Amino acid sequence: MELFVGKGGVGKTTLACATALAYARGGQRVLLASLDQAHSLGDALGFRFRHEPGSVPGVAAVQSGLDVIEVDSLALLEDRFRTVLLMVSGEGHEHGIDLSALDPAELTGLPGVQEILALLEITEFAKTRQWDVIILDCPPSADMLRILTAPDTLLGYLERVWPAHARTLSAIGGDLRRAVLAVTVEQIVAAVTAARDLIADQRRTTARLVTAAEQVAVAESARVRSAAALLGLRLEAVLVNRVLPETAAPDYGANIHPAVQWYFNRRGEQLDVVADLRKRMGGIPVQVVTHAGAEPVGLSSLTALSFAVDASGNWVGPGPVPMLGTDVDGVPSVSAGPMVRLEAGTGVHSVFAMRMHLPVVDPSTLQLGRVEDDLIVGADGVRRRLRLAPVLRRCTVDAAELDGDQLVIRFRPDPEVWPK
Repeated sequence: MELFVGKGGVGKTTLACATALAYARGGQRVLLASLDQAHSLGDALGFRFRHEPGSVPGVAAVQSGLDVIEVDSLALLEDRFRTVLLMVSGEGHEHGIDLSALDPAELTGLPGVQEILALLEITEFAKTRQWDVIILDCPPSADMLRILTAPDTLLGYLERVWPAHARTLSAIGGDLRRAVLAVTVEQIVAAVTAARDLIADQRRTTARLVTAAEQVAVAESARVRSAAALLGLRLEAVLVNRVLPETAAPDYGANIHPAVQWYFNRRGEQLDVVADLRKRMGGIPVQVVTHAGAEPVGLSSLTALSFAVDASGNWVGPGPVPMLGTDVDGVPSVSAGPMVRLEAGTGVHSVFAMRMHLPVVDPSTLQLGRVEDDLIVGADGVRRRLRLAPVLRRCTVDAAELDGDQLVIRFRPDPEVWPK
């Protein structure tokens, strides 16, 4: 699964469409799905989605090998809510609650409801294995980060208000209504966990950040890189879109038209931004997508643009684009999860170090906390809850530091609970 993320107005949807067409041309079965509630996917493809009022939009075939869908999270919410009403409205179900008095639209105010439903829908598509590649046209960066954190937020909330062991006791207890509720919650937990695991599986899921060749975009790209590392999402590449193509330099000894002067000055500014991004992105390839001239709208224009994409989804343009920060075989390095090792000592005098890849943009935003067996790590406006390795659960935090792109946290055994 590939996620195309980026702020609005950078041509994210266009590049997602072109990449999908390139995969389909190579013989792969592709599902192109939009999670963006702006629903610009159909506009970019020049395709009209059929949507029956009161129904959830389905998958539509655009051409051989390419299926598309605009995931309507509000329609999903209404559909799922309607199913719940049918389940509890039969005879013998006297719960003392009139769910029919609620409007599904009122539930959209609950944090994360729509985001989680959209992720669950995509996870179900992945389970079918009907497609070789699923490409997601994601909402703008800030909204997408909220979607990615929604599963952990919900799972953490459920675990605090109704822990797994308590749900198990309720499921096998004598209260039928409580048992049904416990089983239902377990099904929700299983589904949300599957969605979270799919996103965090760096061998199955990658992200491509689409940005513009502008100075303000450099800082935003660095923050997205930091958030991706914290959330365990593999950032495959940064695509710098709409870079002016190279052309013959003018003769500066002659009179130069102001438009020509502007063109070369602007291209120079864009190349400076690309160079800056390549320095800031470390081991992540920065790929250049040249300006297509007229806006590529419709299958014909997007198909022509797709020839700038190779079989691996990399943007190479009319010729190979030098990319920095890749391994010797050209494959971007995959950042592993937190690693724990014994640094010194034995027994109660041991010192353990946990290292995790975290390229923090603003070190002053780094926050650490601990809740029971979980470590809370926040940076650059994103927070993640990490389950500690078993050996660290009997330890206390001794110190923490940033070592380049690595967050290093040292632990010492707690004499009160450490095995004697």
